Amino acid sequence: MEFIRNAWYVAGWSSEISNDLRAIKVLDEKIVIYRNSKGKVFALEDRCPHRFLPLSMGKLMGDNIECGYHGLTFNCEGNCIRIPSQKKIQKTLKIPTFPIIERHGIVWIWMGEKTLFKNYKIFDIPQFSESGWEVHQGEALYLNSNYLNVAENLVDPAHVSFVHPTTLGNPSSEDVPVEFDTSGEVIIAWRWIRNSPPIGFFKEFPGYKNNVDRWHYYYLYLPSIAVIDFGSIDSKEEVNEKNRHLGTQIFAIHLLTPVSKNQTIDRWMHIRNVALGDELVSEKIDSMFKIAFAEDKKILEAIQNQIDTQHKKNFVHIGIDKGAIIYRKRISELIKSEARDKILSHS
Repeated sequence: MEFIRNAWYVAGWSSEISNDLRAIKVLDEKIVIYRNSKGKVFALEDRCPHRFLPLSMGKLMGDNIECGYHGLTFNCEGNCIRIPSQKKIQKTLKIPTFPIIERHGIVWIWMGEKTLFKNYKIFDIPQFSESGWEVHQGEALYLNSNYLNVAENLVDPAHVSFVHPTTLGNPSSEDVPVEFDTSGEVIIAWRWIRNSPPIGFFKEFPGYKNNVDRWHYYYLYLPSIAVIDFGSIDSKEEVNEKNRHLGTQIFAIHLLTPVSKNQTIDRWMHIRNVALGDELVSEKIDSMFKIAFAEDKKILEAIQNQIDTQHKKNFVHIGIDKGAIIYRKRISELIKSEARDKILSHS
C-alpha cells in the first residue's frame, strides 16, 4: 500500500519513549527509537546493515546502539563507529535516520524526503497553549484496520447515534442533517442537535439533567489527524454556534499513525474548558471514551475483515459520505503528487 510520506506522524507519547531501545513501525517501516542521556529522542531504521538483525534487539552503550549479532556499534546519526576486531569501517555501514520533533508531550517523526521536513508544520491548535483549557493525554488504541477507514470514521457525525447510543449519541440526532465545509485544507463536518435530552457522556459529566443544545464539529487534518469539538449547554441559554465555548466544550483529538496496510494506532487525548486540574474528572472522561472507542474498534475491524475477504466490491456512497469522499480523493492526489515529484527529482 502507498502512503503519504511527506508528513509528520506520531511516533508515540513522550512518556512511551525512554533511554531504552523501542521497536515501532510507521508506514510499514521498522524503526528503532530511544532517548539519549540528554533526553533527546532519536529514530533510526531498525536494521543493522551487516546481517539485517533488528537493532532493537541490541543494547544501548551510552548513547550508541550495539548490534546484538556481531557488536557493530552505531551512533545516533546512524554512523558505524565500531566493528569489533576490525579497525577500518566501510562507508556503506550507514543507517538511515528520521527527523524527530517533540512537542506538547508528543513525539513526531518525519517519514518523507529529508530536505523537506522544515517546510511542513506539525499539527497544533491554540487550546494546547491557551489558558482556560485542561490538556489530558489518553491512551493508544490499536486497531486492525486501515487508517483511511479510521480517519473516515472521524469525519462522520452520522454514525454516533447508532454506534455510541449510551455515550456520545442518542436517537434525537438520527435525522439531523450533517453539514460540510470542504473549501479549505481541513475537511469539516458538523451538526447541532437543539433542545434534546443530553447524551450519556454529558449526563455523567458535568451532569446535565434538562434538555440541552449540543454539537459535533469534526475536523479532519490530512493525512491522519482528527479533532472532534463536541459539547452541550442548557437549551434555555439559546447560544449561537460562535458562543459554544459558553457551554461544556471538549476537543477529542485523535492522532492516527498508519502502521501497515491494515493496522493503525489511534493515540487519543482531550482538551476541555471545565474542571481544570481535576484528575478525577480526567479519569471519568477517559473511562467514557474507552467505552466509545471500543465500540468504534469493533465496527472498524469488522469492516476491514470484509474488505480483506470481499474482493472487487466497492462502497456505495450516500449523502453523509461527502467528507469521506473528499478525504479519499485528496489522499490519492497527494500520493500521486509525491510520486511525480520523486520522478522529477531523479530525472
